[in-house]
Amino acid sequence: MTGTVAGAATGDAASYPGAPLLEVDDLHVEFRTDDGVVKAVDGVSFAVDPGETLAVVGESGSGKSVTALAIMGLVTKPGYVTGGDIRYAGRSLRTMREDEYRRLRGADVAMIFQDPLSSLNPSFRVGDQIAEAIRTHHPHVDRRAGRARAAELLAIVGIPQATERVRDYPHQFSGGMRQRAMIAMAIANQPKLLIADEPTTALDVTIQAQVLEVLRRAQHETNAAMVLITHDLGIVAGMADRVLVMYAGRVVEEGSLDEIFYRSRHPYTRGLLAALPRLDTDRREPLRTIAGTPPSLIDLPPGCALNPRCMYRIDRCVQETPALADVAGEPAHRAACFRADEVPQLAGRLAGEA
Repeated sequence: MTGTVAGAATGDAASYPGAPLLEVDDLHVEFRTDDGVVKAVDGVSFAVDPGETLAVVGESGSGKSVTALAIMGLVTKPGYVTGGDIRYAGRSLRTMREDEYRRLRGADVAMIFQDPLSSLNPSFRVGDQIAEAIRTHHPHVDRRAGRARAAELLAIVGIPQATERVRDYPHQFSGGMRQRAMIAMAIANQPKLLIADEPTTALDVTIQAQVLEVLRRAQHETNAAMVLITHDLGIVAGMADRVLVMYAGRVVEEGSLDEIFYRSRHPYTRGLLAALPRLDTDRREPLRTIAGTPPSLIDLPPGCALNPRCMYRIDRCVQETPALADVAGEPAHRAACFRADEVPQLAGRLAGEA
């Protein structure tokens, strides 16, 4: 990337060869409301290596975005991070001073938020907002150089006539262009970790494909690790190295892309995959769904949170909460299901009966 502004690193990932860039360990986030305590994130653990793309998938309300906000240190009242640790390049973010955290955000760690219209200030030009992200971490960069760099970044993410569009306001950009501008802002300081929260929400499929290509190019430009939060498994298939499946604030399955798509062991993951539209099915056949609705995070059912919706449940599922455990023969593949080893056979039997 030409015209690079170096990141204001607060921790050197190269100092931890072979270690994960990001480690989330037993993270708990609660929201204290008048109706009760919402356990939005309940014991989530995962790691992301340098240059890796981890997709976090699940229905709305599963805890994906709250996990991302906790990593960025942006959980605000009535939300509280009540337990666990978050480590970036070996350093705990939970114990980091706020001034250090501010230097980290937008420099080493950047986030593309879900709604670009509400994330961009309507009162300021797009180029000035991107330049501000640069100058905040690099005070020696003057206004003219910041705007020139903003134009360069807009060109990198595929906005035509970038030197002119840099003077436009957010309302003069289309939805896809605003999302590109958010990506440009996120990569402005060459972050080592990029968090993309539903980056293609509300975009049509053509614009989605363009935005995803921009994300790929941006990741290549910066060699960043990426945490991609989405509910769209089609996006996951084209972007991810590993997949984390969340349900009711917990991780229910984790594995490589092939393990999740072709050898999934949790009924919820199987349900998500079965709900995908397919070109090789009868057009008259109705789309499949997962029966029931997600549980209230204030009052989770006893045992496995999926048990009221699961066709494979047994008495133990109602009495105990399954731990995330290794799948036999696949040590990098984990599932939180008492019947994980049986799920492929059970699913095949049901398919044969259909």
